[in-house]
Amino acid sequence: MTTTTAAVLVPVLPFLGALAGLLLGRRAPGFVRPLAVLPTVAATALAVLVAVRQGGGAGGGKGAVDAATRLTVTGSLPIDLALHIDGFAALVAVLVGVVACCVQIYSTGYLRDDPRYPSYAALVSLFTAAMLLVVYSDDLIVLLVGWEVMGICSYFLVGHYWETAAARSASLKAFLVTKLGDVPFLIGIFALATDAGTFRISVIYTRLTSSVADFQLDHPTLIALLLLAGVAGKSAQFPLHTWLPDAMAGPTPVSALIHAATMVAAGVYFIARLLPVFAASAAALAVLAVMAAVTMVGSALAALAQDDIKRVLAYSTIGQLGYMTGALAVDNRGAAVFHLLAHGAFKALLFLGAGVIIHAAGTNSLAAMSRMSGLAGRIPDAYWTMTVALLALAAIPPFAGFFSKEAVLGAAEHAATGHAPAVPAAVGWTVLVAGLLTALLTAGYAARLWLLAFRGKGTEAPDHGRQPVVMNAVLWVLFVPAAGLGLAFGALPDWFDGESLAPTLTTSVLGTGLALVGVLVTYGAWRHTTAPAARTPLGAVAAHPDAEPALSEAEAIAAHEPAYGDIAAADDPADPGRLLLGPLHRHAAAGFHLDALYAALFVRPVRAAARLVGFLDRAVVETYVRGAGGAPRLLGAAVRRAQTGNVQTYVGALIAGSLVLAVAVLVAAGA
Repeated sequence: MTTTTAAVLVPVLPFLGALAGLLLGRRAPGFVRPLAVLPTVAATALAVLVAVRQGGGAGGGKGAVDAATRLTVTGSLPIDLALHIDGFAALVAVLVGVVACCVQIYSTGYLRDDPRYPSYAALVSLFTAAMLLVVYSDDLIVLLVGWEVMGICSYFLVGHYWETAAARSASLKAFLVTKLGDVPFLIGIFALATDAGTFRISVIYTRLTSSVADFQLDHPTLIALLLLAGVAGKSAQFPLHTWLPDAMAGPTPVSALIHAATMVAAGVYFIARLLPVFAASAAALAVLAVMAAVTMVGSALAALAQDDIKRVLAYSTIGQLGYMTGALAVDNRGAAVFHLLAHGAFKALLFLGAGVIIHAAGTNSLAAMSRMSGLAGRIPDAYWTMTVALLALAAIPPFAGFFSKEAVLGAAEHAATGHAPAVPAAVGWTVLVAGLLTALLTAGYAARLWLLAFRGKGTEAPDHGRQPVVMNAVLWVLFVPAAGLGLAFGALPDWFDGESLAPTLTTSVLGTGLALVGVLVTYGAWRHTTAPAARTPLGAVAAHPDAEPALSEAEAIAAHEPAYGDIAAADDPADPGRLLLGPLHRHAAAGFHLDALYAALFVRPVRAAARLVGFLDRAVVETYVRGAGGAPRLLGAAVRRAQTGNVQTYVGALIAGSLVLAVAVLVAAGA
């Protein structure tokens, strides 16, 4: 099998698996799980084969793999069914495949009693195929197809438990917010193709980076900002990030897929593929840097105040994506994609581990878990693997997150000290300062999650039964890259255009030092808040008037309801995040009220306009229509009354009419 054939089959196999799963889901339920797992496993194996044969980035290894066939002729800008596989594409495709395999296998146990599993599995396969199409595609229009299919799949997967208002609202919000960014994104694609004279991504990249071509875009800032709007929506960057925390209403494996390897990673990957377009405009880099800085710091503060374990991880994802866009803002796509790969490994592990915790605790609430003792002993697999994943998230050496985050901070330091001529020094300083502050906050909320989930004190954790073996096995599969991927940083430059990813001494000391400070301060706050005087009995908190009953994961799946925390609305004085944030806690817990702001600026005016249009339709348009139909009816009724059947009446009317006409003629003639 040639490399090109294998590459074509990588997105095709999950697509065929999705199609077969939809067609056979009800007729042959026994084939649903094999059709969900086997095509994804085969696609992952082929992605690994393509990566091995490709052997490195365009600047090293065996060079990029290119293939194209004319799809359609559209005037001067034809659309090609083309693929371009360099080191970035090869490794990201492997990441997508591995995480998708883990999610599909995990879901066979997680949703084993769900009657909607066939459609769920098919949508996950279609989601995977769409992301792989985005990764391998070399044509902007074909990439756009995969981009939009991911948006549609996310709408259905987030709304999997559609009986609940939270799931319906979250799916609609995810769809609308991402589409809000996709409109300028589409315009930006057409503007870019018009300036460049082609839809081919590799051709645009080569023209912009080649010193021989001497090619420049006519409107680089406008194009970059239009494309950035779509990226902000898809990759949940400020100010279009608010859909991602609410998307936690979907099943936990969906959260792992969306947050680790698909959808949110697509925007970062897209900028990496077309980074010269953004680097051509200093204004675009400045906007990208500010967006990344606000996203990093704001999401880290919000994560420190969340009670729902999945929402903590959701805000964490937003912050880590901010690191990636920060690396792109300082013109280092190698560091951005390296962090994308490392983050994909440990974040998938964190979300799938969170599913095991929820299954064991029967709640999403960290406050409830903090009042349960012995939870770590009930789920040792999740405990050990998530401990390492949280260390990687906090960038503690020698785990994967340390090397990838330090690569980002090192790139920012490089730009801040004037060693990146294309990047303004202010951009480098913005990313560097925000990145260091976020390192402190990230370690804080990672330590808080671990302490509240695994070091609870109080009543014995409830026994909801053993977790399926496949759920625990998947955690150990993801444990390997989460723990050891960072050690491969020395070989990655061959895949990433030869860009150095080695951490610098300054950022390593500062970043690690701040992370350790964050852990120690959070631990001290936890010790203070768990003192006997600060504790609130579990029964008193669970009796909060706004509390919801706890659901086990199995009960939640059977009832099609997410297992939200039983004290999600209750105040928890034993939360170290409340002590650390002080008066900022309430605002951070509400996501700094961005949803309320958007509701005031957009939702309410649109609803008011809709009500006005409805009123005008009923009171004006409908009245006019009724009048236009009523007048002929009245005239017809009058005419019917004149039809008496009396001949003398008809003759009299005829003579009277004739006299009237004669008088009218005489009057007109006299005038």
